[in-house]
Amino acid sequence: MRAPIFALLCSLPLTAATVRIIQTNSAGDSLHIIDPETNQVVGIISGIEVNHGVAVSPDGSRFYVSDEAEDSLDVVNAKTLQVTQRIPLSGHPNNISIAKDGRRVYVGIIQSPGAVDVVDTVSLTKVKSIPTKGGIHNTYVTPDGKFVIAGSIAGTSITVIDARTEEIAWVLKLDKGVRPMALETNPDGSTHRIFTQLSDVHGFAVIDFATREEVARVMLPAPITKTPDIAGTPSHGIGVSPDGKTLWVNSMLNSKVYAYSLPGLKLIGGAGVGKVPDWMTFTPDSKRVYISNSRSNYVSVVDTAAMKEIARVPVGEVPKRNVTAVLP
Repeated sequence: MRAPIFALLCSLPLTAATVRIIQTNSAGDSLHIIDPETNQVVGIISGIEVNHGVAVSPDGSRFYVSDEAEDSLDVVNAKTLQVTQRIPLSGHPNNISIAKDGRRVYVGIIQSPGAVDVVDTVSLTKVKSIPTKGGIHNTYVTPDGKFVIAGSIAGTSITVIDARTEEIAWVLKLDKGVRPMALETNPDGSTHRIFTQLSDVHGFAVIDFATREEVARVMLPAPITKTPDIAGTPSHGIGVSPDGKTLWVNSMLNSKVYAYSLPGLKLIGGAGVGKVPDWMTFTPDSKRVYISNSRSNYVSVVDTAAMKEIARVPVGEVPKRNVTAVLP
């Protein structure tokens, strides 16, 4: 009986700066919506089995969710929290991203041979499938909106797509599978560096966007455990704070999140979180980072100044991807 109450709370009129954390749960059929003011769950989206990635339309009217059970991109009404449409995809999806103007959603197709599906949000149809060399795990839109960046584990590569032409601009081959990424900008808003986590690496690679080369590899503090079933993914979840001052990196092996200064990439601290931290998202003011813990079934709320876990928000089974929604 609780779900309708949650839905009602989320359907109330929004203020000019309503912020929500949208949390997927990969082993269930629901997503949880967290109010960062209270750190309470205030909404539940139900009926999406094995939900993976989520994106929010700029006007706050829709949530888009990649649905692994149906091989579709599901459209959710943000007021009623009901699925209104399922858009068929070219194959099995993983994570997604959305264009700055909200007119395109880019879906990573993990199924071999791999692709990035382009969904038009006006017609609500898949309008293009861009082939890649290897299944795509995650997609990202650069802060200036000019490029879509796709990472492949099987293809051990980063594919950069021109968002205007929807054609591949360049591909960078790496020595390990490409997992989550974070983007740093230049003063003019263009992309400066890509920070990418890799299979079997307890750390991250630093990619210079202009030269298209790996320029450094940074290792996290030594692992305190060697859990066999996560050894291939020792570090998963990485993000640049909205103020651009710090890079935050999860350690699955240490159950911690670490903070590095930008641009210097000096380790400045860390915080203990739950078991197997998997993803992260920030509040717009950079004061909090929300870490999903896939084996603890809760989200850790970390104070970025104090570098301390200050709250735990229970969610669904095996929580993974999350995003911050700023709803006008």
